[in-house]
This record gives sequence, C-alpha cells and structure tokens, in this order.
Amino acid sequence: MKHKTRIWLQPTVILGFILIFIIHCQKDNDDKNNITVTDMDGNVYHTVTIGTQVWMVENLKTTKYNDGTAIPLVTNETTWSNLTTPGYCWLNNDSLTYKNPYGALYNWYVVNSNKLCPTNWHVPTEGEWTTLMNYLGGSDIAGGKLKEAGTIHWLTPNTGATNETGFTALPGSGRSYTGQFGLLNKFGNWWSSTEENEYAFAVGVNFDDSHLGSFFIIKKSGSSVRCVKD
Repeated sequence: MKHKTRIWLQPTVILGFILIFIIHCQKDNDDKNNITVTDMDGNVYHTVTIGTQVWMVENLKTTKYNDGTAIPLVTNETTWSNLTTPGYCWLNNDSLTYKNPYGALYNWYVVNSNKLCPTNWHVPTEGEWTTLMNYLGGSDIAGGKLKEAGTIHWLTPNTGATNETGFTALPGSGRSYTGQFGLLNKFGNWWSSTEENEYAFAVGVNFDDSHLGSFFIIKKSGSSVRCVKD
C-alpha cells in the first residue's frame, strides 16, 4: 500500500511566503502609480490608476499638439468669444502665477484635434468620465474622492474632500464663452471629447459639496483637461 507524502511547513515559513506575496503586489501597484508622462513642452505629469483606468494627476499645460504644432494663445476677451477654431489661455492671462498648479484652459476645438494629449493618451469621453464616477460610488460622493484635500488651493470648507483616489482635482476655474474668467478656488471643470451640436460634455467639482457634476457647455468655453491612458 502506497503512502502519500505530506510536507509540513512551519508557520513562520508560511508567513514569510505571505509577506513576500504582499510586498510583490504592493510593488506592482507602486510601479503602476509611479509612471510619468512628458508632453511636447517637456512638462512632466504623474499618473494614478483608478479602477481599470490610468489618469494623469495634473491638469494638462502643453502649448503644443503632440505633433509639435503650436496651439494658438488667445488673451483678448473679444477674440476669444469669437473663436470657432482652437485656442488656449492661462487663467487671468497670467502663466507665471497659474500655469502651476492649474494648467492651461483650452476651448473644445483644441480637444477636437485629437492631438492634444501625449501619444498613447487621450481626452476622456463622456463614457470614460461616467465609468470613473460609477467606480467611485456615484456622482454624489465622487467629487470628494477626487478633490485635493485641505484649503491650500480650495476655498473653505472644501466639503467632503479626501483625495483618496490620488486624482488631486484642483479649482482651476475656467473661461466663459464670452472670454471672462471666474470662480478661482471655488470650481474646477474638465472637458470630454463628446460633443452635441455647439456643446460638449464636461464634468466639474465645487468647493462646497462632494458632488461630481456633469453637464454640456458651449465649445467656445475654456476648461481644464485631464488625459486618460489609451
């Protein structure tokens, strides 16, 4: 009669295997979240994995398309309001103060070029923003999980802000389709690539609630951009 051979491992050996496995998984996660991306201006962006998506942690601030072509800088209020072609600006037309950390404000015609984000990255669709929102538990609480915590950039009370995702959403304000700036430290919003007639889909967060809003705004407006990995 054959006897089965049994191998007994000491508890300390088993614990060692478990610790090695945990450390290995942690390293894999750290590696995923330590990837950086560089745009045509040489700006470096950090990234974070949220669910099945990989997002840039900073707002885009490139002045060039990913083929090296310059994006028109438009500072004049009237000129901005008449644009039906690509244009970008800095908040309050002051790059020295606002390029870091808020990035640039682009009209949707820049987004529609499909050349704004670095290669292998793109401006998210409405569906991709919705995927992020649903993964974070829905629109009522997703904003708080995305917002940078504290009041260094956000106006008090920055309701519900935990930044538990590492997305670090900032109140980069925006530029209206009439060319005016406003809502600094109160509001941040980001374009999608999804359009509907003269409007395009965007999302936004406010200083006084934890909501992630979704809405359609006029394409001439200036909004921030976050890129997502292809």
